[in-house]
Amino acid sequence: MLIAAVVVITLGCISQPEKKAEAMTLRIGYQPSTHQIAEMIAMEKGWWLEDLKPFGVTEIKDFEFPSGPPEMQAMLGGDLDIAYVGTAPPISAISEGLDAKIVAGVNINGSDLVLRPGIQYTGPASLLGLKIGTFPPGSIQDTVMKKWLNDFRVDFQGIKILPMGPGDAVTAISAGQVDGVFLPHPAPAIVELEGKGTSVVASGEMWPNHACCSLVVSGKLIRENPELVEQIIKTHIKATKYAQSNPEDAARIYSNKTGQDMEMVEHSLDTWDGKWISDPRIQIPSTLEYAAVDYELGYTKKQMTEKDLFDTSFYERLA
Repeated sequence: MLIAAVVVITLGCISQPEKKAEAMTLRIGYQPSTHQIAEMIAMEKGWWLEDLKPFGVTEIKDFEFPSGPPEMQAMLGGDLDIAYVGTAPPISAISEGLDAKIVAGVNINGSDLVLRPGIQYTGPASLLGLKIGTFPPGSIQDTVMKKWLNDFRVDFQGIKILPMGPGDAVTAISAGQVDGVFLPHPAPAIVELEGKGTSVVASGEMWPNHACCSLVVSGKLIRENPELVEQIIKTHIKATKYAQSNPEDAARIYSNKTGQDMEMVEHSLDTWDGKWISDPRIQIPSTLEYAAVDYELGYTKKQMTEKDLFDTSFYERLA
């Protein structure tokens, strides 16, 4: 009886083998903008896979989108787990039922209004009657420009604002099909270096320190793999710090990823008013203003709140 009891006790002390993490592929959305260099750095240096492998991630795939609204449509369709995206498009997407949260910041400012040579710019009212290409309704650029015009009591209905991706917009101003474009970098640098336009106002002048790109993660990952989400943010912070400390190498990585000319990328980083960040709390005030503007413009049926849009708990623990 004693021997049996010892066996039972001993067996009770044997630890069960740890459950092996289920292998998974993570799908990341991004845009060909210098705003989102952190994603590209982490991809080129192998940090995504290296850092996330202990959590069962066996493959990382990233997908390029021309702007935020189609990227959020892909996430709504279940095609993305993570998105580097302007902070405005998730507002509309989450209001439509996207199960996701903003968990980290990516950058602030960083877009320019560029006008064709010969067009005199004397202030927002001088845009009346012009054709301006910018990202689709609900994007950062669309929201910032319309709020800026409203702030100066300029009726944006008097301006022909045309929704375009960055490539189409650059082609349109180069061909004289539009009078100007309002785009994130590096597009303004491309237009300037080609001699097809001049930057007349930066987005940080329109709206100082406004939120631009952010890191959005699916609600499913947040609920089911919180440790993985924490590591995603750690890797993003590491890549952001690398970009801040090594802008020349960041430019090289961006050039390699997108195929864009290195001289143009360096000119973009020398002339933009953007700043790479990782703290999501910096973006909350202007994001909530975006939400108010979106509601006023009819882009959302209700005004979204901080609780609807953000989960800052991961970053706060890391900070």
